[in-house]
Amino acid sequence: MKIKYYNSRNASLRNRSVIVDLDLNKIKPEKSLTFYYKKANGRNGKITTRHRGGGAKRLYRVIGKYPNINYNQQAIVCSIEYDPNRSSRIALVQDQDGTKKYILAPLGLKVGSIIFSGMSAPISIGNTLPIKSIPIGTQIHNIESQPNRGGTFAKSAGTFAQIISKDQAFITIRLPSGAIQILNPNCIATIGQIGNILHNAISIGTAGRSRHMNIRPKVRGVAKNAADHPHGGGEGKSPIGHTHPLTPWGKPALGVKTRKKNKTIKYY
Repeated sequence: MKIKYYNSRNASLRNRSVIVDLDLNKIKPEKSLTFYYKKANGRNGKITTRHRGGGAKRLYRVIGKYPNINYNQQAIVCSIEYDPNRSSRIALVQDQDGTKKYILAPLGLKVGSIIFSGMSAPISIGNTLPIKSIPIGTQIHNIESQPNRGGTFAKSAGTFAQIISKDQAFITIRLPSGAIQILNPNCIATIGQIGNILHNAISIGTAGRSRHMNIRPKVRGVAKNAADHPHGGGEGKSPIGHTHPLTPWGKPALGVKTRKKNKTIKYY
């Protein structure tokens, strides 16, 4: 995996970069695991999500709750594929009974690799097992917040969490944000770091490329009228006029803690 930078031969290529992934299989997605869904951004009526709309059509790839932790299963990796709906890559795996499923592809997973699940699964890339069976310091991803709920933490490109302490009653992990989370020992997780680690290093380059990605233009608050935004109004290039930034609806923004008060949280 590497980043390709384009020469500035014209305006459309200036500052543009893409990821060249030689391990990526450029094939059509598994038809039985895809479906089309209509985006609900509200462009024809009330806007439900600001700065969203348009974009190329996408097929949604169903990421199964793989694997079933109640049985010692194994599966073979059939392909590593691109998914337009998420930053990470996905892997198509096939169980021993022939069932195909998509999973999040960790860094280092190759086509033809065998992955295992269950209580006695070995500690290697792509294997899934309860966090109580994973050694301290191991990198993990796609972690359950509650047993049998499905993966919640560390699912985007390049992220991973680490187990920092273990007890019979609970297990403490460090999330990618640095927050400390206490989990049930029966929660399951997958070994390894999510792949596509160069995702944040690319430059989109042009506005048209953003529009294909369902991203509409954003207007700065200070460039608007006072009636349209709390930062607006004034003569020339005026400051925001408040002690701290505000949302278009007058609520504090940028750095305000939104965590619920009844949830304990610590940062490492």
